[in-house]
Amino acid sequence: MGIAVSVRLAPHAWRYATPAFALAPVAALLSPVAGAVAVVAGLLALVFHRDPERETPERGIVAPADGRVSVVRREGERLRVGIYMGVTDVHVNRAPLAGTVEAVTHSPGANRPAFSKDSDRNEKVEIDCGAFSVIQIAGAFARRIHPAVEPGTRIERGERIGHISFGSRVDVRFPPEIDRADLAVELGETVRAGETVLVGGAGRTWRMKGERAAGGANGVTRRHANGERSEP
Repeated sequence: MGIAVSVRLAPHAWRYATPAFALAPVAALLSPVAGAVAVVAGLLALVFHRDPERETPERGIVAPADGRVSVVRREGERLRVGIYMGVTDVHVNRAPLAGTVEAVTHSPGANRPAFSKDSDRNEKVEIDCGAFSVIQIAGAFARRIHPAVEPGTRIERGERIGHISFGSRVDVRFPPEIDRADLAVELGETVRAGETVLVGGAGRTWRMKGERAAGGANGVTRRHANGERSEP
């Protein structure tokens, strides 16, 4: 009895896999090894673009990407956290908070390794949601950023917002009321998109401006003007 296995793939997966599969029969005429390499390359392209389901926790600001926390710094009034996505990580990106997309801005640039400091000058796409933003940064090999939202799109926490093909970095710029002491993760820690809580969670939660004390779409509580925090 066969077992059916369904694997969800990110958009554009077949764009990268199909040429390799099409080349395989021709390559096999020249060399069985070359044909096998082409097939493997196609399969790896599909594996790379896998898009597994995730269970988003009820509270907290969640990671926008799978990978390792590689950047934690202050930029003016905003805290910024960057996540380096290695080749073996899932490269589908998710919304850290609920909100409405105000702008999607593409900025051309270099293609330095995503784990290096120079990657700040790389090609990038910023998804600006006003109170927070997600920045998709291309790496040395990844030069295909695919945002899945546009201005006016309403996004929910943990929802898919795009993907980057073949190694890269994704940053989140937090609302102004959040500082480094509020982070639930550290540099070098491994996180999962839509599941790992970066700020908040059980025991201490945050709420975006305009939400009720009982929770809301984000399940996050905001800092008051006097510097105090609201606890659940």
